[in-house]
Amino acid sequence: MENKKGQLYLGRRSDTDEPLLYKAHTLTTHGVIVGMTGSGKTGLGVNLLEEALLSDIPTLIIDPKGDMGNIILNFPENRPEDFEPWMDEGKAARKGVTIADLAVATSTKRKTQLADHGITPERMRRLKDGAEVTIYTPGSSAGVGLNVLGSLAVPDLDWDTEAEIIRDEIEGFVSSLLVLAGIDSDPVSGPEHILLSTIIETWWKRGKDLDLPTLIGQIPNPPFRKLGVFELDTFLPTKKRMALALQLNTLLASPSFASWLKGEPLSIESLIGKSEKTKCAVVYMAHLTDQERQFMVTLLLSKLVTWIRSQPGSGELRALVYMDEAFGYVPPTAEPPSKKPIMTILKQARAFGVGMVLVTQNPVDLDYKAMSNAGTWVVGRLQTENDKKRILEGMQSMSTSETTIDLDARISNLEKRQFILYTAKGSKQTLFKRRRSMCYRPGPLTRDQVGVLMNDRKASMPKDDPLPVQMLPESGGVPTATPAPTVADGVDVMYLGPAATWADDVGVDPTGTNLAPAVAATVRLLYDDTRAGVDHSETYEAVIYPIDGVVDIADVTSVDYDEDDFRREPPAGVSYEPTDAKLQNKTFWSGLQSDLKSHLVTHRKVEVMHCPPLKLYSRVGESTADFRRRCEHAADDAADTAMAKLIDRYGARIERVKDQISSADARVRELSGEAAVKQQDELLMGAGDLLGALMGGKKSSNPLGKAASRRSASRKAEARVEAAQTKLSAKQQDLIEFEDELSVSLTEIADEHHAMTDSVETVAIPLEKTDIRIADLKLVWIPVS
Repeated sequence: MENKKGQLYLGRRSDTDEPLLYKAHTLTTHGVIVGMTGSGKTGLGVNLLEEALLSDIPTLIIDPKGDMGNIILNFPENRPEDFEPWMDEGKAARKGVTIADLAVATSTKRKTQLADHGITPERMRRLKDGAEVTIYTPGSSAGVGLNVLGSLAVPDLDWDTEAEIIRDEIEGFVSSLLVLAGIDSDPVSGPEHILLSTIIETWWKRGKDLDLPTLIGQIPNPPFRKLGVFELDTFLPTKKRMALALQLNTLLASPSFASWLKGEPLSIESLIGKSEKTKCAVVYMAHLTDQERQFMVTLLLSKLVTWIRSQPGSGELRALVYMDEAFGYVPPTAEPPSKKPIMTILKQARAFGVGMVLVTQNPVDLDYKAMSNAGTWVVGRLQTENDKKRILEGMQSMSTSETTIDLDARISNLEKRQFILYTAKGSKQTLFKRRRSMCYRPGPLTRDQVGVLMNDRKASMPKDDPLPVQMLPESGGVPTATPAPTVADGVDVMYLGPAATWADDVGVDPTGTNLAPAVAATVRLLYDDTRAGVDHSETYEAVIYPIDGVVDIADVTSVDYDEDDFRREPPAGVSYEPTDAKLQNKTFWSGLQSDLKSHLVTHRKVEVMHCPPLKLYSRVGESTADFRRRCEHAADDAADTAMAKLIDRYGARIERVKDQISSADARVRELSGEAAVKQQDELLMGAGDLLGALMGGKKSSNPLGKAASRRSASRKAEARVEAAQTKLSAKQQDLIEFEDELSVSLTEIADEHHAMTDSVETVAIPLEKTDIRIADLKLVWIPVS
């Protein structure tokens, strides 16, 4: 049987006997295989994994029972001697034959079975040569060991964008560790869980790897003093922290725990990452207790989630995660630590081309949300009506086109090794019988058998370096390795505490037991400048390291420390780094003070801002925005003063013109009234005279002459009004021009003063030696390696 890559040959259709080829990329939506004991589901799972490997899809197999390691027993030539080491002596005895005879019979039978399913030796050889199968035995040296707790390496992720992913991995590790230690502590509200998680996060944010001994050693005195808004001792008192440390230390010191710290580092990339051959990692857990299995599954899948999210997106199946016998890891009601990473994978891994297949005997033991996130269900014979009902409900809830009424009868009538393949996409049901596995499956492997299979692999591995057992002072810590150097009288001697937030700035190695001398200084500084109005005092704190002669700028680190950053008692098991500094001589300390003052005079200053046009200086510490606002207010006040003077100067002229306008207006009104009377008299009187003369009145006088005289008077009155109006208009124009002049001048003043605020420069206020007072100088031993 030859099929293309990406087509998984699972068996033959029951209706047509044609090969059932399943598209690998469909498994990016995950799958569930259910079936009672003896239904053939384990063989089907092996077939699925064989096909994935043939299609160059790496696989990670979680194997609680020890069945899945059989995938390595692939014998293309089907020689009896290949099978002989794996024959069951009890079976041979019952049949009354020798082991050799049983191996011959097995070889013959398998040749026929494989040929019936179209499986050729060439196909088996291609699988054997193309895949690299490794059986890992965490907590045991039988197979390839996994150092699951020896290293807490910083993930290669960005805290700014992927903090949630990193914290999920931390949660998974801490949950696993506490489960193994038998400590019940919830990730959200458990103080033990929160404390351990915060320690790891603090180290990782500093870019530093951890190991378990260091983590345990950090518990009594972690590198922080608060958790949330409460002080550490309020959140989890020292006594309880020490009890937690001792409990974990006892676990670490146990001889049986040593195997958890040996072997290859737990890295998903190492397990199933890119390689010349397609990797198949079988995590064998048959030898572990239920508690240890829970620990291992949680830790492994938490690492897997981090790895998945670091991969680029893909619509193809990049890797397959197979979990045999998922009972207890993702239950419908309880919340074991393993449930969160499993649900995360089922919900999010599709986008990254990673599929998960869960296998169980009893579907009622799986969380319904887990089952509903699977796009492929493979159903074999079921043991109980409840199991069958659960499957029917799930399939019916996903069905969109094809009816599921006949599912009940189909499931009830399934034969051994016969299954219903159901895909949510299209709601298709396919009845098929699984093919024979290419590997020989004698049953669950024992640890001895695993050891035989992995002998060559282990021989090529480097030997493990034993990890040190963390010894806490209260549980028998070792004494100080070397005596501390002598220090001059009057000099306070301290040891750096783990909670000093500035430790990274001076090159501290939190894991180091080799101590180097440093100096913590508290200095009072006075900056004064009469011209700038500066009289500013401040307290300056710094750590000087290394102490190797004259104080250099590179040796002085400004820090904000307090007394809680230092301890009087030395840590256990430390050594003191040799130094040329004459710590025992008072002249060394007086010289150090002088050097420090010289350093501060040269390199320490305060800066203020100066606006020369306004003769204004900023205050020490005043922000640029605040100083500019003060400058703007000062410029506005100066502009108001200049404008007031200008308005006073223009005011008299404007008032004088206004008086002239008022007088001219009155004259216009007066003359306008006279002219109106003249015009009325001319009209009335002239009209009567002319009419009387024409009607035969007296003719002794000349009526036309009188009318002309009255018209002349009226014109003169109009002329006087026009002259007065002209004068009024001239005065009004003068007022307009004066006001325009004033407006332009006021605008110029405003612009000139506004421009003053742009002229801001920085002025440095230096220190003088007489302005420096060293208030405190202490020797601090800091771990450097």
